Amino acid sequence: MSISKMIAAHPDVTEVNEPLAVAVRHAMFCAVICTSCADACTAEAMDMRQCIRTCLDCADICETTAKVAVRQTGRSILIVQAMLESCIAACDVCAAECERHDHPHCWRCAEMCRECADDCRRALPTVH
Repeated sequence: MSISKMIAAHPDVTEVNEPLAVAVRHAMFCAVICTSCADACTAEAMDMRQCIRTCLDCADICETTAKVAVRQTGRSILIVQAMLESCIAACDVCAAECERHDHPHCWRCAEMCRECADDCRRALPTVH
């Protein structure tokens, strides 16, 4: 099932915002990847508290961004824009934190966060 097709099925939608649909998709993936990374961090021998916190915060923000962005009833442009900006900030912070660690799960998480932030940056100017 594609996000775009689901959005297009909404009675109020005449044209799907593809960049926003892509950002939603990556935000959903990023939420799961960050949650997985936080879980893997708990199994590391070193103190990973900051990484765990950052990953969990990012996961929550990504998940909420995706949920808000797919809602098509009514107009909430300012809220969607604010959520995309928050998602960008959270992903940038999480990527930077994960890049500090020499763990494959952190590297994958950082990569996903960078992709999600980039997609949210591309979607932001399309929300109007």
